[in-house]
Amino acid sequence: MSAPTLSTREADLQEHFAATIAADRRIEPRDWMPEGYRKTLVRQIAQHAHSEIIGMQPEGDWLLAAPSLRRKAVLLAKVQDEAGHGLYLYAAAETLGADRADLTDKLIEGRQKYSSIFNYPTLTYADVGVIGWLVDGAAICNQVPLCRSSYGPYARAMIRVCKEESFHQRQGYELLLTMMGGTDEQRAMVQDAVDRWWWPSLMMFGPPDADSPNSAQSMAWGIKRHGNDELRQRFVDMSVPQAEVLGVTLPDPDLHWDSEAGHWRFGPIDWEHFRQVLAGDGPCNAERIARRRAARDDNAWVTEAATAFASRHGG
Repeated sequence: MSAPTLSTREADLQEHFAATIAADRRIEPRDWMPEGYRKTLVRQIAQHAHSEIIGMQPEGDWLLAAPSLRRKAVLLAKVQDEAGHGLYLYAAAETLGADRADLTDKLIEGRQKYSSIFNYPTLTYADVGVIGWLVDGAAICNQVPLCRSSYGPYARAMIRVCKEESFHQRQGYELLLTMMGGTDEQRAMVQDAVDRWWWPSLMMFGPPDADSPNSAQSMAWGIKRHGNDELRQRFVDMSVPQAEVLGVTLPDPDLHWDSEAGHWRFGPIDWEHFRQVLAGDGPCNAERIARRRAARDDNAWVTEAATAFASRHGG
């Protein structure tokens, strides 16, 4: 009996992959996968990892200016968590054959993206709380379903990431509750920060499903579990009652309760602004990438020394 032809072999592998996805089982690094699946995962995981690392910058600016030792310690712990998240995710990308240094180079050269939300400045200390409440809250809505992603290393990395993001969200909300119980100036700072971060937080979920080139295929492969619009609606429904408890006003005159649908309806999002920021024309795009480039270049000697040490000692 002759050996199966290459095309027959590929067909069998494709069939096994499709059956694994259909049965809601995990794809592992040792398993065969279509090249499109692998490339989609590398793109998504790299963007996620880049976002965690770039996301350290806006809050890191407040480490020295935080108003108390307790607030400094809490913020430092959060920034350290974000660094860890980036490392977990880069490691997951490496299981797909990606090189961590190459991914960083692609980010700096503009060939890979990070979340648009991190291209806005943190103007006051209230921004730290609002990032925790809204930005990390949006991240939780988006990332908890990824714990069931079809790719095993990504799903497992997300379990710890989501637990820590949940802490970050509560930390931010607690900070805002404290400030809203303070002076008129503090309450005004919180409201101003909410006004600036609300719409960018809604944009975090990506463009509408109809305009998202990758969502449908990612959902078919089980990489994503929900569409951008569904996750955005979940976030709004979660955030409105929290805003009421805080005593802040969300900056959307069209926001209203749809009793028939059971959802909070929100106004139109400025998707042209979103595209400009994503293309590199946001308030802090150049600054974020410049600092990431400097971190790579200034610490190149550490990478070289570690590589030489590992090579010498068989690592």
